[in-house]
This record gives sequence, C-alpha cells and structure tokens, in this order.
Amino acid sequence: MAVPHSLRALRSRNFRLYYSGQAVSMIGTWVQSLALMWLAYRLSGSTWFTGLVGFLNSAPYLVLSPFAGVLGDRLDRRRILITVLALLFLQSVVLAILSGFGALTPWQLASLALFAGLANSFETPTRQAFFVQLLDDRDDLPNAIALNSVLMNGARLVGPSIGGLVVAAWGETACFALNAASYLAVLAALRVARPVRPSPPRAPSHPLADLADGWRYAMGFVPIRRMLLLLATLSITIGPYSTLMPAIAVKTFGEGAWLVGTFIGAVGLGAVVAAVGLARRPSVRGLAKWIAASAILAGLGAIGFCFSRSVPLSAALMALSGFGMFMTAASCNTIVQSVVDEDKRGRVMSYYTMFFIGSLPIGHLAAGAIAERIGAPLTFLAGGVACTLAGIAFAARLDTFREHLRPAYIRRGIIPSTGEPPQ
Repeated sequence: MAVPHSLRALRSRNFRLYYSGQAVSMIGTWVQSLALMWLAYRLSGSTWFTGLVGFLNSAPYLVLSPFAGVLGDRLDRRRILITVLALLFLQSVVLAILSGFGALTPWQLASLALFAGLANSFETPTRQAFFVQLLDDRDDLPNAIALNSVLMNGARLVGPSIGGLVVAAWGETACFALNAASYLAVLAALRVARPVRPSPPRAPSHPLADLADGWRYAMGFVPIRRMLLLLATLSITIGPYSTLMPAIAVKTFGEGAWLVGTFIGAVGLGAVVAAVGLARRPSVRGLAKWIAASAILAGLGAIGFCFSRSVPLSAALMALSGFGMFMTAASCNTIVQSVVDEDKRGRVMSYYTMFFIGSLPIGHLAAGAIAERIGAPLTFLAGGVACTLAGIAFAARLDTFREHLRPAYIRRGIIPSTGEPPQ
C-alpha cells in the first residue's frame, strides 16, 4: 500500500486494521470521560468528589500495571486485549442503563469508575507493547509510536468536544451508549488483526521474579529512570486538569459542559500538533532535547491559564499545556520503545504506564482537595510552577542523560559507533 512517509507504519495491514478500530474506540472513550467527570460534578457539586472519581478511575494503574506487564510478557497480548475490552464494553452498557433510568447514584458512579480503572490498568500497558508486533518492518516503530500518539491525542481533541455537545443536547446517557458502541469497532479489528512477530520465547520463571527483573532493568538505566520520574511529576502537577475543568467552567466563566469540552479539546489540539510533529520525524534521534523544553512549556501554559479570564486565551494556554505534556510523554515513549529489550518490553511499558498514568490518581485527589481550599485557578498555578521547575531540573542534567543513552542507540543501530551523542 502506497502511503506518505509520515504515515509509513500504516503500510502494515495488521497495524492498519487495529489502528482504525482504535480510532473509533478512543473517541468513544473520551466522550465517556467528559460525561463521567461532568456527571460526577453535577451529582455532587464538589471538586473533591470529582477528584475522587478521577482518582478511582486511575488508581489501579499505580498498583496493577506492573503485573499487567508481567502477564503481557508471558501470555498472548491479543487475547488479553479482547478480554479486557469486552469488560469495558459491559461497564459502558451498565452506565448507560443506570443513567438512562435515572438510578445512578454518586457512589455507583465511583464504583464503575474504579471498575474501568481496573480494566484499563491491564489494557493500556498491553496495548503499548502489542502494537509493535503488528508492524511488518521494525524500522517503522518510531512512526507507529508517533501515529499512536496522534490517535490518542486526536481522540482527546475530538472526543471531549463531541461529549460536551452530546451532554448539552441529550445528556450523559447518550455519551455512555456511544462509548459502548465504539468498543465494538476495536473488538472487531482485534478479531481480524494478527501479530506479524510473536513474543520471543522465555525460560520458565516466577512472576514476582519477572516483576523485580523489569524494575531493575527500568530503574537501573539512567535515561529511563529520569524519564519515568519526570513523567510522574508531569502527571501529578498538570494531569488533573479534567478534574478541575467543571469548576473552572461553572465558577470562573459561568458556563456549562460545552466549555469543559472546549478546554479539554484544546489540550487535545496541542497534543495533536505535538504528535504530528513527531510523526514527521525520520527517526528517534534528536528527541532528548525536546523532553525538558516540552515539560517547561506544559508548566507555563498552566500558569497562564490560572490568570486568564478570556475563553479564547484560556483555550490557547490549554493547547500549550497539551502540546508540552504530550510532546514530553510521546518523546519519552519513543525513546523507551526504541531501546528496550524485546523480552522486557511488556514490563518496561507497564512501568511507563504506572509512572505516567498511575501517578494521575495522586494528582486528581490532591488537585480536588487543594481546589476546595484555594480554588481551581490557584491549583493550576501551583501545578504549573512545580512542572516548570521539574523541566528545568531535567534540562540541567541533559548532558549526562545523553551520555548514558548513547551506548543504547549504538547497540540498536540508531547512531553509528563513531556518531555524535543523541541530541
């Protein structure tokens, strides 16, 4: 199949099928995400409870993701994904039914958010490790990672905007029903798509030994360790924006769900710009310098959002934060996936998920509680300052980051043995 160079990973038929199904499902996920947070705030009127729902939806990542990585390195990742996505389909159906009959209580909502978090803590790291197996040419890996980021962040742009409009027109029930239908697309794609290369054979071992081995590998390699710690900081400080948005829309701007969707969609717009830029890159070389700069941009966007009282300016600042946040995350993802040993990919990506997504519940809970005391705008300010300082600290040690990364790049053939260090 002839495709532009920036879309070269789509030449692989199995990747193309899976990517198409994921596109539909991801949009549905973000439609439901907005409806869930809006409904949590509408039922309770509390940023603390909204933060609690965000916490329950993300907390399992922190505990279960490493075990999902062990499972993904031992079992068929495709079957794991089919099972977990079927459970998420059922969760959306239950939400739609209870909401449609007006029987959904705040604590039922919280329980269903926790259920989704449990399922997603297995789905996300497995998906991150699985799509690599669908590529006909391993050299297309950086492009596949960038396209995956385009997909996730494009859905983040489109999904909340659709969700805000659907909530305003037909209510939250319609959003839950749409998400349930969207899971059918990715399940159908998984039934057809087949891995081009199976996971490498592994000697029998104890799951806890596998877990410890993955931890030593990830935390013992300086570049991966620093990237994971920066991602955790980014998630805690900037990640909880969705928890704070209902309060910002209602109390600061006097508006409703449509503005929540607009601001969250702006984050997605910035993220899409970052992802498209990554997709156009010919290789992973040169990404290191973007990590610190992007984290600083994410922090500055949040600081500016605190003081803005203009909808267009606030949306632009959220787009800046989205660009910085997801340029940092996607750059780290691309570097990690490019240097990791194949037999440890599932476990290392599970730790990536644990640090990046698993840290979100801490941020959701903290942001909700802090906003109850000082307000949502000042909570954005505090997070933005902390994120900016973390980016500056990473930049100050960029030379040693490159020094430790260079041998891995040489081993993978990314740079020649006489080449310059990664930029």
